[in-house]
Amino acid sequence: MLSKKLQSLRIIILTATLVAMALFYSFYWSQASEDGELMLPGLHHAASVQADKLGIPSIIALDRNDAYQVLGYLHARDRLFQMELIRRKSAGRLAEIFGAKAVDLDKSQRDYQFEQAAKNIVLALPSNQKQVLDAYVSGVNAYINQARTLPFEFFVLNFRPEPWRAEDSLLVALSMFQILNGQEQDERMVTVMENALPKELVEFLTPDTDAYATVLLGGPDSHRPAQAIPVSALASIHTQPTQLSQAGVDADSSIAGSNNWVVAGKKTADGRAMIANDMHLSLNAPNIWYRAELRYAQSYLNGVTLPGLPLMIVGGNQNVAWGFTNVTADLLDLIRLEVNPANPQEYLTPQGWRSFGVQPSVIKVKDGADIPVELRSTIWGPVSSKPLLGNPVAIKWTALETAAVDLGLLDMDKATSTNEAMTVINQAGGPAQNVVFADRAGHIGWTYMGRFPIRKGFNGLASRSWADSAIAWNGFISPEQLPRLIDPDAGFIVTANNRTLGRNYPYVIAHNWALGYRAHRITELLQAGNGLTEHDMLQMQLDTRSEFYDYYQQLALQALNSADSNQELKQILQSWNGYMTTDSKAAALLTEFRKKLAEGVFAKVVARCKEIDPNFRYAWREMETPLRQLLTQRPKGLLAEQYNDNWPAFISATLQSAAADLHKQYPEIAQNQLTWGAVNIIKQQHPFSKSLPYVSALLDLGNFESSGCASVCVKVMSNEHGASERLVLAPSHPENGILEMPGGQSGQAFSRHYQDQQKFWQDGQRAPYMPGPLLHTLNFQPSAH
Repeated sequence: MLSKKLQSLRIIILTATLVAMALFYSFYWSQASEDGELMLPGLHHAASVQADKLGIPSIIALDRNDAYQVLGYLHARDRLFQMELIRRKSAGRLAEIFGAKAVDLDKSQRDYQFEQAAKNIVLALPSNQKQVLDAYVSGVNAYINQARTLPFEFFVLNFRPEPWRAEDSLLVALSMFQILNGQEQDERMVTVMENALPKELVEFLTPDTDAYATVLLGGPDSHRPAQAIPVSALASIHTQPTQLSQAGVDADSSIAGSNNWVVAGKKTADGRAMIANDMHLSLNAPNIWYRAELRYAQSYLNGVTLPGLPLMIVGGNQNVAWGFTNVTADLLDLIRLEVNPANPQEYLTPQGWRSFGVQPSVIKVKDGADIPVELRSTIWGPVSSKPLLGNPVAIKWTALETAAVDLGLLDMDKATSTNEAMTVINQAGGPAQNVVFADRAGHIGWTYMGRFPIRKGFNGLASRSWADSAIAWNGFISPEQLPRLIDPDAGFIVTANNRTLGRNYPYVIAHNWALGYRAHRITELLQAGNGLTEHDMLQMQLDTRSEFYDYYQQLALQALNSADSNQELKQILQSWNGYMTTDSKAAALLTEFRKKLAEGVFAKVVARCKEIDPNFRYAWREMETPLRQLLTQRPKGLLAEQYNDNWPAFISATLQSAAADLHKQYPEIAQNQLTWGAVNIIKQQHPFSKSLPYVSALLDLGNFESSGCASVCVKVMSNEHGASERLVLAPSHPENGILEMPGGQSGQAFSRHYQDQQKFWQDGQRAPYMPGPLLHTLNFQPSAH
């Protein structure tokens, strides 16, 4: 009893301390270095930063290196703790500051050996990119060295940041690579399915297309089209009834994704070409992006940057605008290793037995003993600490290849047209992205960024041994062979993580594409739209129509009509108007209903796979194709025995179960009063929030009801995942552009710029792309030494 009281007292004291710190920092950071003059070691010429009322910086320098050195200083000034966490997480060094609770994550991250990869990438960078990176690093360290007081998180955790290195910026790049293109779980999932299920059933469950497919190039056919239901294969699955209750279906299977589209002048009010882009990532405090405007030599850039990297990620220059969406490409293979039974320190290669590379490593633990870790590697890549079906596997991943990661995006400052911009993007390394373009002359285009492996002897869908030279990577698709689309007759181009290529494109880019509904809906809106303006494009980004759930509404109503009718549920379902708005009383029920249907329909499949891998989850993003086939054709032998192949009974019971589960989750709200807004609460949490809930109100952003959904409407907003920015830009009229993002420029919780952009983003209000009137000036002078 006494220990509990002491613990409560400690929490109260800590909370009081943080509140006192808040008062101090609210004053200190409100006055932080927006005006004055500073010396910046390594700067070649004088430079300046002008800022508007939101703290959005306009950097003015004579050359590119100086501009990015100043950006490095500003990133550190406003986002140093965020940068610190990203580099530590990537390298597997969080336990040094957070203690034992971070050890498991550190061990997992050490598998990828990102630290060594970052060093190799830095050494391979072209000299012009390395010069910019060195200047940026110098700017970050200038702030660390000059700062009178570091952000309060360093005080709470009682450590000081190490100097920033060029490798740390690449660790930031690799972290983003991991978020966007590190789908190791896909290959693990399919490998388990191949070993547990008949081949025809695996093919049925893993199509690469759906009813909403919109393809840009390569013809309408896909590599893994929808298959007929393999009735006998499904009926052959025998599991115990107790196994069917185990969860293992990720019905949403949402990923880090985005929407982007571009319209030509024939679709706009005055002939201007425009892009729209909203990138979907985890929503945290602070936001992942940092706005900046750069002017140097003859160049101009404006948009969002990533703290830790000297790059303009999306935005525009004087002539071209561009935006990203994730390709969901298959860039990673897990190579099944054949270990020498006579010598477990060797594995088989096409050249014979070879010894594992071994690198001793240590995980330092705050307030704990060091943990030694042995990192093993092969000729193909590092060895994972997580076996696959009992077999060791090596990780072959473009993120670990020096030829696949660089700072080529820097050269977007030189692009004067869509054609030139596409050439820059095709040659740039980094996470695989769909990129759309618009230029001042009215041309529009789309292409890929990144390196895509050419596979020999296999398609990369499941794990294979590479001991036979018949299976390998045969380099990367050349920049000239990447898909391109320029000025299509339709007058617009849309991507939304969906399958953009048909079977006639000569290479397999991906297998597990995102469902095509968002791209379908955007296409529908653009086909109907003419005389479009920036405001119209923003409204499309906020569109919540979800035709996807119309199917489930009709399915549920049919079930109610054929069973003892539940009038309350029927009224809720009949109220569905097709939009995921906060006041919808049907959206929550339909979402839960579909989730439970997927769990029930695929229960036998999941149970069979869990017999050989207890951690198995079916998370195929195109699962809607087999799910609707099964719900429509209703084969025998699939449902749990209690239903005796009575599909209407199963669907009715699932609907009732969905309603009951929602009531358990929200017992204080009557069933017919539960709105989507009460369920879809957006939370943007500070890293300290979960461990120090008593101060979360001071640190967190958001905690508000939102329209939108996880993946099947254009406005992606779901709990802790959503649009991390919204950009609309015509390069010929930047003064009409829109750029909104959550939070603000500063990562310091008590700065006036911590959340002064939040309302624009949260309410979908128009926020200007161009900085506002300039109120502050910070001058930088070269240091004498």
